[in-house]
Amino acid sequence: MVAPGFIFVLVLPLILPADTSAGWTLSHNRGEPEDGICVLTQNVRFRFASYINNYMVLQKEPAGAVIWGYGIFGATVTVTLCQDKETIMEKVTSVKAHSNSWMVVLDPMKPGGPYEVMAQQTFGRTNFTLRVHDVLFGDVWLCSGQSNMQMTVSQIFNATRELSNTAAYQSVRIFSVSLTEAEQELEDLAKVDLQWSKPTSENLGHGVFKYMSAVCWLFGRNLYDTLHYPIGLISSSWGGTPIEAWSSGRSLKTCGVPTRGFTRSDSVTGPNKNSVLWNAMIHPLHNMTLKGMIWYQGESNINVNRDLYNCTFPALIEDWRQAFHRGSQGQTERFFPFGFVQLSSYLSATSDDKFPQIRWHQTADFGYVPNVRMPNTFMAVAMDLCDRTSPYGSIHPRDKQTVAYRLHLGARAVAYGEKLIFQGPLPEKMELLADRGLLNLTYSQQIQVKKQDKIFEISCCSDRQCKWLPAPMGPFSAQTLALNVSSCRGTLAAVRYAWTTWPCEYKRCPLYHPSSTLPAPPFIAFMTDQIPGDLSKLAE
Repeated sequence: MVAPGFIFVLVLPLILPADTSAGWTLSHNRGEPEDGICVLTQNVRFRFASYINNYMVLQKEPAGAVIWGYGIFGATVTVTLCQDKETIMEKVTSVKAHSNSWMVVLDPMKPGGPYEVMAQQTFGRTNFTLRVHDVLFGDVWLCSGQSNMQMTVSQIFNATRELSNTAAYQSVRIFSVSLTEAEQELEDLAKVDLQWSKPTSENLGHGVFKYMSAVCWLFGRNLYDTLHYPIGLISSSWGGTPIEAWSSGRSLKTCGVPTRGFTRSDSVTGPNKNSVLWNAMIHPLHNMTLKGMIWYQGESNINVNRDLYNCTFPALIEDWRQAFHRGSQGQTERFFPFGFVQLSSYLSATSDDKFPQIRWHQTADFGYVPNVRMPNTFMAVAMDLCDRTSPYGSIHPRDKQTVAYRLHLGARAVAYGEKLIFQGPLPEKMELLADRGLLNLTYSQQIQVKKQDKIFEISCCSDRQCKWLPAPMGPFSAQTLALNVSSCRGTLAAVRYAWTTWPCEYKRCPLYHPSSTLPAPPFIAFMTDQIPGDLSKLAE
């Protein structure tokens, strides 16, 4: 409490905490502030960006980490990186007009820590100093999407065991963005649910669909087990949201998405206006230097612009890559690694093929990634991870451990250059043996046939009308599989695999890679030499 008539005298320099409030003014605290920190309120306006705080992970070499914040226009800001009271480097910049922001790029650092980051603003004779401690350098991954990314560790299989498994992972740091939306692009986060923290059972399982993302955490934990250096994980997800809400106006325009948005669908329970989550939950992070991103979304687009998803998803990836590359002053790779989860299974009252179409469109209609439209991407197939009894509905399967494991295999191959199998087998050649009534598929990898099933279908066309018929699995070898197509009395136009909402039971799809237990992904392939008429009729 300030005594009556007390006159505050400014003492320089001031050491300030890394507060994330929008702006401060100076006030006096007669008590002894912890660590010599003075309390600020509304006019000083010197602060770090919202996500620069104690326990954070900054991106390691070969990139340089970006440190930025806000200050008084015209002031000089000096950023110092220290370890054990020894100065490692010092960067000087000034506060820009209009935005009142400042930014420096640190020299590339090897993984490790802890370090202290200090920022000092000098304006005339006045200095203010901010400090964050226990900062590590490692790889920073952003995790985004809808409810299957948002599900917390407390909601998954073996939750109690997973929540208690944190002691060995104190260098895997976690951060969770609040659920916010905005009509215009924000430069900084409006709210944060979980500031940078060491993992605990409480912050990994804070509540149902709150924080921390189970897929994000388990993915990072798997990476740490492989890389043995710090990992930073940022979760920014909102359940029941379509891709349009996460996309900038630029990328939506590329795909011809109506600017006025769309009518609310049963599959959309969260914000549905174009770009509102990009504006509030992704764009504010674009100055950050990242290693890569992972994404789990698509369920909310089964009834919303589904036919455009083969454009909107690649366009989102491209747009995010451009934005983060520019925002980080070129430090985040232009084509940084981007992983995603192909949709799992869902107990639907109808037998339509909306889910299979989204799965296919998630690959830009190639069936695999990376491809020419989605370079430097990786995918975790999840259609065999169904969960009939999930208390959160079958659309929210609880086996997130396998999802994260498959994602991390893709990251190891695509982001870290390991030579390993990270996706299941796809056919690379088809041969119609008409006299024997067989269609012979040759796969690019070895295959393991777990069971014979009618999971394959063929499009049989007659009189310019096509119908999908079952194609029972026949003889197989290490890399070939024959399908019985004798039921087709017309022209065989196409073949497809696992083209249903619920293709198989838990980890019991017919085809896997024998050494890696990775399921063969769904596909549709056309016998282009024999197709009569419009190809679009085949997928009806």
